[in-house]
Amino acid sequence: MKLNYKRTILVGFAFFLICAFWQAYDTIIPKILTDKFGMSQTWSGVIMALDNVLALFLLPIFGAISDKCKSKRGKRTPFIIIGTMVACCAVLLLAFADSMQTAKMAQVDPFRDKDAALVTLYDADPVIKAQPDKPVTEKLSKLIDKKDFAAIKTTESTGEITSDYRTFVEPALKAAEGRADLGDLDDLKTKVADGEEKARNTLYDTDPVITATPKKQVESQLHNFISKEDFRKITLMEDGKTTDDFDTYVLTARESYAAGTVKSSPAVLIMFIVVLLILLVAMGVFRSPAVALMPDVTPKPLRSKGNAIINLMGALGGILILVLGIILGTGKVENTVMGFAVFFMIVTAIMIISLLIFVLTVKEPLWAKEAEETYERYYPEETEREEDTSRKLTKGEKISLILILASVALWFMGYNAVSSKYSVYAGSVLGKDYNLTLMIAQGAAILSYIPVGFLSSKIGRRKAILIGIGMLTTAFTAAAFVTKNSPDWLMTAMFVVAGIGWATINVNSFPMVVELATGSKTGRYTGFYYTASMAAQTVTPILSGFFLDINMRTLFPYALIFTGLSFVTMFFVKHGDSKPVKKSALEALGGPEDG
Repeated sequence: MKLNYKRTILVGFAFFLICAFWQAYDTIIPKILTDKFGMSQTWSGVIMALDNVLALFLLPIFGAISDKCKSKRGKRTPFIIIGTMVACCAVLLLAFADSMQTAKMAQVDPFRDKDAALVTLYDADPVIKAQPDKPVTEKLSKLIDKKDFAAIKTTESTGEITSDYRTFVEPALKAAEGRADLGDLDDLKTKVADGEEKARNTLYDTDPVITATPKKQVESQLHNFISKEDFRKITLMEDGKTTDDFDTYVLTARESYAAGTVKSSPAVLIMFIVVLLILLVAMGVFRSPAVALMPDVTPKPLRSKGNAIINLMGALGGILILVLGIILGTGKVENTVMGFAVFFMIVTAIMIISLLIFVLTVKEPLWAKEAEETYERYYPEETEREEDTSRKLTKGEKISLILILASVALWFMGYNAVSSKYSVYAGSVLGKDYNLTLMIAQGAAILSYIPVGFLSSKIGRRKAILIGIGMLTTAFTAAAFVTKNSPDWLMTAMFVVAGIGWATINVNSFPMVVELATGSKTGRYTGFYYTASMAAQTVTPILSGFFLDINMRTLFPYALIFTGLSFVTMFFVKHGDSKPVKKSALEALGGPEDG
């Protein structure tokens, strides 16, 4: 029994177009939401989680519906055709909405016309969050944390009043004069000077407005941080990377300006989100049927190899989009607010061409019947067992299924945080183009898919997955220490390791789930798999976005925690591994397989 590689590749064109779309979605949509609509990382994460919220309901439902479909074109093909066509129409509408918002942002694009853009941006005087190096008039709580205020030393060793005491405590005490609710003010002053924590906290809670150079980041209008003259003189880039002043003032001011355009005229954002919802529903309709097709036309023992080919096709779809991004410069800092209409149109063309190849070459009913007959010929005893649709999973199988699905959820919590946020992280933290790094990672995955498929057939799916998780966690741990000044090859090397690790996990995890499917329930078990992965991908963009709003460098520590936990759950899985591949007498002698 041998895998029919040609057929598997042709079936893989459905997954090719799916992965091409999701690569475009994961890298471009977060940039549009944050750079053009001015959303915070948390709210961007909420929008990015919409597809996963919908998928929680759509994937199991349409997986089960496709199991019962009696179309002449097969159980899965009709869903793939209809879903892809609706999705393509929605992508084009998305391009239109993006163009409308891009037009609003063009006047504050400093890489197009620096002086005019910076003047327009400064005159708009947006609210930004930064730590200025000059006095700002604000409430005390916005200038210094309560804990730091209480810890201010009153005098130096020389007996002189400290600068922080003069800057923060004395103005607060002066503002408190005349307040009856504070009791004996002289007594309060004495206790505050003595450093008594309760007295300091009482004074802090009055939260007076003072003028001081902040000890922390504050939110205030742009003019409170920098003069117009100095703002216009800001250097945008040095040595191919954005300057600190650009990141601190221009970038944050532009994002705040973008949020202001949405607040004054939300119609474009509403249109964008509505179209996005239609698009995500269309993709959700056919994802489970498309993925379930490979197991339908592939005998069980060959599904890890088949899944390797399917994932290879998916990786090729993703890498094609990354190449497109490099050609169009979508990841360059100077193109942050560029229009993505051409990008979206090319993505649509790729999806349509892939669909045409699939429709014209894949004969689903015939190939599914032949796969079933092949399995019956080699495993007659297993066939009789599986034809008993009333058979339920054993207790051990149920526990393994739950542990596999828990592992799927955990590693997607980690990996999806990186895949959906790295395009923003690369520009904000590393000052790098994300396209090349992700493309090299995809390339490493492509080269490893087929070897991983063969490795899994030798050592088993579970052991291969544990190796993959180890590689992924190691890569994320190392990537957490990479900075803007680190060598470019270092992050690339980490993504190569991550790409191979992720390929090792992907090749084996889905086959482990459908291996446990009884009767003709492949679509239902495909739904189980995607419910677990989508539940994780619903939560993780929001949760990781929350931490990124606090500190952008939390991305990789967040990811490695969840991938590490997935190792624990996967370690205890006992069922779902592949059966040894049986050979006919002719194959054992090295002859070709019939058909």
